[in-house]
Amino acid sequence: MTQNQGWGPPEPNGGVPHGNPPGTPPPHGQQQPPPYGSPYGYPGAWGGGWAPPPPPQPGVIPLRPLGVGEVLGGSFTTFGRYWKQLVGVMLTVQGIGILVVTLAVGIGVAVVHPHLPGVFDLPAGESPAPEDLDPVLFALIPVGVLLFAVLLLGWAMISALTPAVLQEAVLGRRTTYRAMFRRAWSRMPSMLGTLLLTGLVAGGPVLLAFGASVALVITAAANSTNGDPGPIVLLMPLALLVAMPVSVWLGVRLSFAPAAVVCEHLGPVAALRRSSQLVKGTWWRVFGITLLTALIATVIGYMIQLPFTFVGMFAFFPTMMVGAGNPEPDVAAMVGGMVVYFACIMLGGVVSQLFQVGFPQLTSGLLYIDQRIRREDLAPALMAAAAAPPAPPGGPAPAGPF
Repeated sequence: MTQNQGWGPPEPNGGVPHGNPPGTPPPHGQQQPPPYGSPYGYPGAWGGGWAPPPPPQPGVIPLRPLGVGEVLGGSFTTFGRYWKQLVGVMLTVQGIGILVVTLAVGIGVAVVHPHLPGVFDLPAGESPAPEDLDPVLFALIPVGVLLFAVLLLGWAMISALTPAVLQEAVLGRRTTYRAMFRRAWSRMPSMLGTLLLTGLVAGGPVLLAFGASVALVITAAANSTNGDPGPIVLLMPLALLVAMPVSVWLGVRLSFAPAAVVCEHLGPVAALRRSSQLVKGTWWRVFGITLLTALIATVIGYMIQLPFTFVGMFAFFPTMMVGAGNPEPDVAAMVGGMVVYFACIMLGGVVSQLFQVGFPQLTSGLLYIDQRIRREDLAPALMAAAAAPPAPPGGPAPAGPF
């Protein structure tokens, strides 16, 4: 670029750069500089100068600090390219969980079946006898514990799955359902500990506030002459109102822990510390993108479930209309309509839940990668890993930088 653009000293040869008259092509081997007003070194662009080359993008995101649109777009692209692996593993986990819980419920009902009429089929105003109520309660407790364990295991598996898929998606590698299942399963112990610790740390303030409020209310009621706790009841919502922001702050601060468990092979405590370090100084950005992602996932999940709901309603309403005008309705048709309706609702819920669970976790994983690119200059290592030769068919994926 020439210096004589209004402020520099005059150039020789009458201001003609390189001594070439206007309209004359430059000599052989000499490059004509871009005209004034051409940025990035090509005619017609604005600003002058040469632009840096665009960042490489071997996978779903460019290997540079990401904007909000690139984070969301990368999550959508990952879901679109790797939906077979994501949906396949998620459906496997949900199917196994539903099968285990259904089997446990069936066994429990079979064991306490003689006591069920004495609990759920009583005349109005009567209470169940202890000899009927106790066995039913004792059967429900292990089923509830099993349900919690199945949900926790499923959540841990899905939390380990999404960072494993992102490791391949960012580098543009192909992968398989089997490889993703094995990689997610291998991180299950650390992921379980991470989720439990995150729940205790982030949910601790709310649990403490709720427990303290209940204790104060009970104490005030016991010390009151008429058993009325009085204004002390107002402390419960106030305590929860104070504790909720603290829990949200802690939850966002620890939101990168699942990605650190999978990508860096860290244990639960180290993963929580790592997440806290990466989120520090960018809490509001992570919180805003996470909240936006949750809203998008909720809206799209509702739109996915809506057609299934309409199909179920159209299958159920004609049966109900015929039964309403018939003194002897067809019970079999009504039961069939109800089965179709609930089947559509459940199917729509499962499909929408796959997106509502997977999409926010993909976004969180991309935010984790973005923070490592910004703070640790991870992009060159990602470029080198993307340029490495692919693994042989059937072999393990080449080791990555994260």
